[in-house]
Amino acid sequence: MHRSWGFGRIAEWRLLTDQITIDFTGKKNHPMQLQYAAETLNFIPPNHILALIATDAAAVREKAKKDPVALIRSILMDHEGAATADEISKLLVPSIFDMAGFKKWFDATKKKLKADGHFVVPAKKGAPLELQEEKVEPYRRLLEQFRSARHPKEQVTALDAALKLLQSIPLELEELRMLAQEVQGAAERGGRIHATKAIELVLARDEIAKLNEALMPLEEQVSLASLLATSSKKLAEIFAELPSSKYRRVLEAFPSAFSDRWQESTQQLLRYAEPRLINEIFNLFENQEQHEAFKALAARAIQERSATSDFLKWICSERTNIFPEFINHELFAAILSALERDMHAEAKRGARFRESLFEDRELIADLLKNADIDDARNTVRKIMISPVFGDLDRRSILARVLKVHPDLQSMITGDQDKEISSREESLVVSWASLERRKKEHENLVTKLIPQNTRDIAVARSYGDLRENVEFKSAKEQQSVLLRQKSELEQMLNHARGTNFENPDASVVSIGTVVSLKDQASKEKESFSILGAWDGAPEKHWVSYQAAIGQALLGHKVGDIVTLPAEKGNRSMKIEKIMPFTDKM
Repeated sequence: MHRSWGFGRIAEWRLLTDQITIDFTGKKNHPMQLQYAAETLNFIPPNHILALIATDAAAVREKAKKDPVALIRSILMDHEGAATADEISKLLVPSIFDMAGFKKWFDATKKKLKADGHFVVPAKKGAPLELQEEKVEPYRRLLEQFRSARHPKEQVTALDAALKLLQSIPLELEELRMLAQEVQGAAERGGRIHATKAIELVLARDEIAKLNEALMPLEEQVSLASLLATSSKKLAEIFAELPSSKYRRVLEAFPSAFSDRWQESTQQLLRYAEPRLINEIFNLFENQEQHEAFKALAARAIQERSATSDFLKWICSERTNIFPEFINHELFAAILSALERDMHAEAKRGARFRESLFEDRELIADLLKNADIDDARNTVRKIMISPVFGDLDRRSILARVLKVHPDLQSMITGDQDKEISSREESLVVSWASLERRKKEHENLVTKLIPQNTRDIAVARSYGDLRENVEFKSAKEQQSVLLRQKSELEQMLNHARGTNFENPDASVVSIGTVVSLKDQASKEKESFSILGAWDGAPEKHWVSYQAAIGQALLGHKVGDIVTLPAEKGNRSMKIEKIMPFTDKM
């Protein structure tokens, strides 16, 4: 082995010329003087891993397959007892494995190394794998990692892994008591900063206590309930960090932690809960024999349109087992409301729920099959105006509605015809007014609607939504803003900008100035007929869609027209038609 040229094999030895020839991996037939070779090369014995790969790679492959632990042992012995995954990879790739094959093999081998007891398998990437002479039981190594860890997250990871092994290993009572005390101390220290990890450590302490009945925690020791009670304002944050496998055990402590307020605490948690947590909350209510309380909570959330997409998705997925009476048009209305809320908040859960609406082929039919014709008609209207669905998705949803309510065929096709007709009818607008409308839409989307979403979240946190004036006001404002956004988007989609150049002045048309004379008073007046959004009474600018604009369009000089006045109508004669020249 040369420190720069790497592994090599002696090809020829010439004593007469005091020279040897070596085939290095990247330097073939390299001559070296014997004295220089003796000073710069390290001799590798025949059983070294590099020598074995060079002389019998097939045997090394077989050993990797049948006894990977022994192969790793020999590699570490050749590297003074320690080597990183990268160093091992460089030895075995590509002679024994390709890179993908090595990763798969090494991941499987690490599990066997942990069970062997002679190896220190690092948790951190890049740290060396170490060989130890004395065997250490895997659970003891994990406990050592727990004791040496500085961060609660590392403590919990090591402790959880150790507890899985301790279930089948009988330990002395004193050793278990000492471990429980150490975990207790870690929980007390970590609870000040890391509430979630302190809770997990207390769960681990209680698991240790179950191994021996003499270890049940004393009353003065920190309990799961006391930790929850002091972290009541952080429940959403705690459960966001907590592994789903620990949801149930933490929720079971809610009645002790919050006494008669535990239902209120779970209700607040439901606003942020994902489906697995929702299911465990339901199980808590069931175990406390509060089935009707959960039912009332869910019904109120649906009625007030405060249920999240995840909560509604859970109800839909459990519809054959839990509360089948909820599966109706009211639930569908709540679903639309939640999806619109998520769309404006750019929440990913809304997109996932929208996809599930199409994946669950029977859901729409189940929601609407018992709706009367008026409720079904209102649902169709909501689907038609909802910004949640694109054209194709909307048509797919409506097609499923028609399967259970075929009587709505004419309504749906009629609305679609109107929609197509409205798309074909474009709005003529000035570039300036088009730009103003775009800025108005941008302000709605980037400022007003997000602020309203935040206002709703704050108002919801105040509690009882039935008496919550702030929440009702914010929800009403949300409806107004969403309607404005929908209307603006529809208008912008139809708008066609123009600068009113070269209008047809032979008749009254968009972009012309019309001079008129009142037939009764002989007073003269002029109007500029401009775009749909350009009305300005103080300047006598009239939208072509306004009543005056509609009355004048298409008429010629000399025509008598009837225009609306403050009281009745007035008869006026067109005296002149000129192109509009004022700058917008």
